[in-house]
Amino acid sequence: MKIRTETIAKIKGFWRILGPGLVTGAADDDPSGIATYSQTGAQFGYGQLWTALYMLPLMTAVQEACARIGLVTGKGITTIVKERYSGVVLYCVVGLVVIANTINIGADLGAMASAAQLLVNAPFIVLTLLFTTVILLLEVFTNYKVYSKILKWLAVTLMAYPITLFIVHQPWATIFKASVIPHVEFSFAFLFIITGVLGTTISPYMFFWEASQEVEEDKEKHLLTEGKPLISWMSVHKMRLDNTFGMIFSEFATWSIIVVAATVLHNSGVHDVKTAADAAKALEPLVHSFPHAGFLSKLIFSIGIIGLGLLAIPVLSGSAAYSVSEAFGWKASLNLKLKKAPGFYGVIIAASVVGLILNFIGVDPLKALVFAAVLNGVAAVPLLFLILKIASDEKIMGEFKSKWLSKTILWITFIAMAAAAIAMFYTILK
Repeated sequence: MKIRTETIAKIKGFWRILGPGLVTGAADDDPSGIATYSQTGAQFGYGQLWTALYMLPLMTAVQEACARIGLVTGKGITTIVKERYSGVVLYCVVGLVVIANTINIGADLGAMASAAQLLVNAPFIVLTLLFTTVILLLEVFTNYKVYSKILKWLAVTLMAYPITLFIVHQPWATIFKASVIPHVEFSFAFLFIITGVLGTTISPYMFFWEASQEVEEDKEKHLLTEGKPLISWMSVHKMRLDNTFGMIFSEFATWSIIVVAATVLHNSGVHDVKTAADAAKALEPLVHSFPHAGFLSKLIFSIGIIGLGLLAIPVLSGSAAYSVSEAFGWKASLNLKLKKAPGFYGVIIAASVVGLILNFIGVDPLKALVFAAVLNGVAAVPLLFLILKIASDEKIMGEFKSKWLSKTILWITFIAMAAAAIAMFYTILK
């Protein structure tokens, strides 16, 4: 009994450590991510499976640097850019984040509505309006402590794909080989999707959100003294534990989605995910022994898309709001009431409403998700360079600046994402 009590206490202690890293990692597998990874598996089978393994250290290093910037300085990334760089750089950074995030919000809202239509016979416009309203009410009128707990629990909806992974009969030898040995095709289709995979995995909104959430955590724990956090290496260690767990959780889910889509869809002749119903078919093996397997697979898929959309859209709008507010010197915190931070919440509302409107211009929701991921992949390149410079600057970070390993991985990430974007554009112009 004593051993069991101690184990439960350790699990609870570990769960309390988890926060911005877990939420950011789970938000990474948003509807845009699920659509992109499903399309990857359906179109190329196991051909791009290796990206999940090779992106893990890159993604972890990038998010660790962003989290460390917020934790150590008590400032968001945009605030530091404003203090250290020209106005042109500042507004380019803010513009990239706001545009990419708003398009992503629109795509995610459309995907949530499409997923919900698998279960209920309701108009698309009504469902998008409903989801937008619910998300805004939660984000604007719920305090940070309660809201952060809601976001942590929504991360659990990612488990549908790993469960399916072990139910389906898999060619494990082929899968492990494809996971380790890179396969590259120099075609527009291949490079377009791989840029989307990189973009939905290493996304600009994640950079700004995790840094800003570390600042929120500093405030919540009363670690700020005259604007500067009281940070020790133990604080950094806990942040890294949270971040690493969140990124491993995220990339395992990514790997699982690609494998499931490849095994269930690609190997059955489905090479293009055109609708939410097509994507839901990947989960049918999870419930194949039940009488109504088709409906249950749609139910599980819909719950996952809606749950992760409820998680990701506030992250998208929130990171845009932090960025704009920091650029203009507005108060910015999810702990503040609407009256105390009207500019901050105004950006959240505006980004959500514009994203909502994008759904009524005739763009296919599933295709929009993949295009949003590709846009993130292109936008991330210049932002990565700035993050690398900030995290390595001793004047900003002091003793907590990036060491050689962090800098090396960040440079590799920057070069890899720039190369993917350039190669994709080259195939267009060729």
